[in-house]
Amino acid sequence: MRKWLSRLPHPYPSADRAAGYRYQLSIWQIELSLTQVLDRPVSGRVLFEDVIRENLDLGRPKQMQLIFDRSVTKTTPGPFRTRVITDGVIPSLHIDYKGTRIKQYHKEGQALRTETTINNTRDFYIGKSLANLPTLRKIGFAANRRVLEVETLTHDALLAEETLQQLQRPRLVQGQRVAALRLADPTVQALWRAMLLFELLPAGFSNRQLRKHFAELLGLPIEELTQGRMSYHLRRLRLHGMIERIPNSHRYRLTDFGLRTALFCTRAWARVFRTGLGMILPTASPVPSSLRTSIDRVRKEIDTWIDRAKLAA
Repeated sequence: MRKWLSRLPHPYPSADRAAGYRYQLSIWQIELSLTQVLDRPVSGRVLFEDVIRENLDLGRPKQMQLIFDRSVTKTTPGPFRTRVITDGVIPSLHIDYKGTRIKQYHKEGQALRTETTINNTRDFYIGKSLANLPTLRKIGFAANRRVLEVETLTHDALLAEETLQQLQRPRLVQGQRVAALRLADPTVQALWRAMLLFELLPAGFSNRQLRKHFAELLGLPIEELTQGRMSYHLRRLRLHGMIERIPNSHRYRLTDFGLRTALFCTRAWARVFRTGLGMILPTASPVPSSLRTSIDRVRKEIDTWIDRAKLAA
């Protein structure tokens, strides 16, 4: 401050200073930010857009209690709200708590930036004296971290997408090439379903035991599914981390990752993809459905709008 007073007019003239008047610095506004540089910027953009969609309720009072570690009652003055503001094609998330604002956005396509701006220190029952700066810094940085923690609890799309891509594509694991486990492949679906039959057996399963159920699900005689072919599928599962060999034996057991992935993928395929496609495709089922009717209505409206645009041109 003294450096700037040598260049700027002093707030008090010489007579006032001689009379004993003094000044004291105060905090008008403080902004505290946390920037996390992303090693995969493209995936980071997708992640942030999903984070916005999953956390539109961050501005609610109960969420504010978690972020700012403050009790919020009916008498607590607002506003409490969440806003999504788009600048061109770049969205940003804004959270309001009294006079404090939290802004989160994808900075320059390279980083996730979280900013907490405190416009009124009285929101946290703290004075405006410069001596309170360390306390305000602690509140602001803690709010930034808690926002990220809440978002982490509600969303983990990047890891899920990466895991799915690893299953869907051939991989090189420890110098060994392993074929993909594609979700829509009937052989893979049958393999996962057969594997899940042994999830509760502490002794795991052997090649022969899995081969029997796998052949039944494929609709093949067990003689056509050779032991060598079954060993190939076991190797795929093992290198993808879905099963592991029990030490000192020729038996296998499901890993936690294998159990969760197989359960989700088999249920999603049977209950969502297969039935959903049957409902929306007119060639799959002659019976009309509300989903197909809605899609047909949307398509009709789009075609009508395109025809009108052509006439206007």
